[in-house]
This record gives sequence, structure tokens and C-alpha cells, in this order.
Amino acid sequence: MIRPIVRYPDAVLRAKCRAVGEITPEIRALAADMLETMREANGVGLAAPQVGADLQLAVIDCSHNPDCVTFLKVDGREAPMVKHMPVVFMNPRLELGSAKETGEEGCLSFPGLRGDIRRSAQIKVSYMDLDGRTVTIETDGLLARAFQHEIDHLNGVLFIDRMSAAAKVGLKRKLARLMAEWDEE
Repeated sequence: MIRPIVRYPDAVLRAKCRAVGEITPEIRALAADMLETMREANGVGLAAPQVGADLQLAVIDCSHNPDCVTFLKVDGREAPMVKHMPVVFMNPRLELGSAKETGEEGCLSFPGLRGDIRRSAQIKVSYMDLDGRTVTIETDGLLARAFQHEIDHLNGVLFIDRMSAAAKVGLKRKLARLMAEWDEE
């Protein structure tokens, strides 16, 4: 089922999410709905707060772009990306690499807004999957960027928080428009 995407400046986007405990049928249904919602919106990732749930649950699928990573290790072994997409992850623990890179990002909760964000070029993330197993992924590229973006959502951090002050000035009107639209709803 496609769910409505929560838009900025809704307060749920600023909340720190609670850990997922037991993987219930409701959690599985939420994950399936999130995948469907993300695909319908042509997104790369979607976090639970973006559909109004305060859970450490997010989904990513960048299989539409097979060049989005130069390496991917799953549980310490090199792995083809296509076999591991989409990713449904809960309760993530993120380790950031020291090398940084700047890349353009957007967010489904900020329609029409894009900006350059500086993030770690490589990451290592451990999380619980829908089978309750702990999985560890090491990667780079768009997949690393997507993990960082979605994990930020789970901690109440928005991509505009990561923008430079100069970039935010350039987006002031668009942010004001989003706030005005939200007030009208």
C-alpha cells in the first residue's frame, strides 16, 4: 500500500526514532509499504518517519543504477549489488570513513529541493534485517550516501541540516514555500 509521504516541516521528521524490537507482521507490512511508496515516488531511500512511524526502519534501492558503487562487501565478502537490493534495515549502527566527498541529494520529504551535501565516501553499517539477522555492509558511492541520509532521518537529522550556510541561503525561498504549503494542509 502506498502511504502518504510526510513533508517538511512536520515535527515527526525531527524526532529520534525508537528501536525496532520484535519483527511483527506489522513491521513487515510497514517495510513492504515503504518499498512500494519509495518506488512510486521514484526515490532511492525512505525512512519510517517519512511515512509517520517513529521506528528505526528504512529502505534503500539503488538497483536502477548498477554503477552506484565501486565496491560492496556484505558480512566481509564481496557481493554483487543486485543480489542485495532492496535493502530493508532496522536499528543501524554506522561507522563513517574519514575520506569525504560532496554530492547532490534530494529528499522525498522536500519535493523539488536539492542541494550539495558533504558526507563520508565510504561507510560500514551493521543492522538487523527482516529475518532478525545482523548484517554488515561496507560500501561507497550512492549506496553509502543513501545509508547516511536515511540513518540521519532515524535520528531526526534532515539533509538541509548538513548543507553549508551558503547553500541554505540559496534555498530560503523554496524552504519558505514548503512551510507555507504545510501550513495550508
